[in-house]
Amino acid sequence: MKKPMHHPILISFVSSISFVFSVFLCCFFLSTGSADGQTAPRLKKSSPLHRARQSAEFAAQAQPRNIILLVGDGMGATQIYAGMVAGRQELNLERFRHLGYSKTHSFDDLITDSGAGATAFSIGKKAFNGAIGVDSDTMACETILETAARMGKRTGVVVTSSVTHATPASFLAHVPDREMHEEIARQIMESKVDLIIGAGKKYFDQRKDGRALTANMRERGFYTAFDSASLVQIPKGSRLAALLWDKEAPKMSEGRGDFLPTSTRLALEHLNDSTKGFFLMVEGSQIDWGGHANDADYIVREMIDFDRAIGVALDFAAQDGQTLVVVTADHETGGFAINGGDWSSGRIEAAFTTKKHTGVMVPVFAYGPGAHAFTGIQDNTSIYKHMMRMWGFTASSPWPWRKSAPEKPRRSDTAE
Repeated sequence: MKKPMHHPILISFVSSISFVFSVFLCCFFLSTGSADGQTAPRLKKSSPLHRARQSAEFAAQAQPRNIILLVGDGMGATQIYAGMVAGRQELNLERFRHLGYSKTHSFDDLITDSGAGATAFSIGKKAFNGAIGVDSDTMACETILETAARMGKRTGVVVTSSVTHATPASFLAHVPDREMHEEIARQIMESKVDLIIGAGKKYFDQRKDGRALTANMRERGFYTAFDSASLVQIPKGSRLAALLWDKEAPKMSEGRGDFLPTSTRLALEHLNDSTKGFFLMVEGSQIDWGGHANDADYIVREMIDFDRAIGVALDFAAQDGQTLVVVTADHETGGFAINGGDWSSGRIEAAFTTKKHTGVMVPVFAYGPGAHAFTGIQDNTSIYKHMMRMWGFTASSPWPWRKSAPEKPRRSDTAE
């Protein structure tokens, strides 16, 4: 049998073509490979998918100048869906494209309280139930708000509860017991926060030690406001302490109106005057209280109100382009379930398993630079860690918690 003949020129030509084709394939897969090494299809630069990928890459790489953290106290997935159904409208939460879940357990219990839950957000450590801004060894730890202030950013808190309540206190103070309202108020007075809006005036001015802390706050450069009319007259960019109710804010059903979205917008106007950026924490405090009361209507009204504040934050972030918005909850309250109802009328048939908190995971939503980090299932302490990492911040060392010694009221302390 004769061996087949191989023309040398033909062999050279085929080899060259094979080499060029191999190089082309390598370049193609390298150019379309994802960050984790897996390949992805090539997209036309004008296609919606290409633009979406560009947006995702921007979100993954960019560093936010500002962070807005919105906490729906007691807000689980059912609370959100109840707001959608009963409100018969799309929620602003539906604008998010980066979603995840948070594991909420505290240091000493599967079911967290708001103190330990918010402390996980503020210091990135597990705490025992009832703790405020301290770790499991009762060591005071610098909160992200305090770190932001130390690094030159402006800071603020807006809530529909007392500003000494567990969630806001966890960003502003350090105590082992959330019921220490007067000590929390004193620490807020001495803090570097630029803006607080909420309730709880009694803990500042009707105190057992006789001090009038709002007078002390004015001495420290705060403008104080005790009603909505005076609140809007405060010069933009000023330090502001607005305590609009003696103990707690009223429910939406009792006429609170648009306080939360309006105050969120006002806070953004006050804080957005620094080239270094700001940190703002906003809480829809009373979603939780509706859960404790097993009152579906209470939950729905507060959920929709909180969502309106989320809309204000998202609109600001969309226009600003340098703001990360994170929305989550410290825990779920009530074991809330929807067992029936009617979509067209907005009617829901609600059921509850408890009047207390539950241990389920809660949703996390993120928008803006760095939003990708909040997807998937993570521990609640990760929310703090992601925010700190994106800013390149390192917290100062913990210190032993100590309560201040009682002071005798000074003349200026008791002034109106």
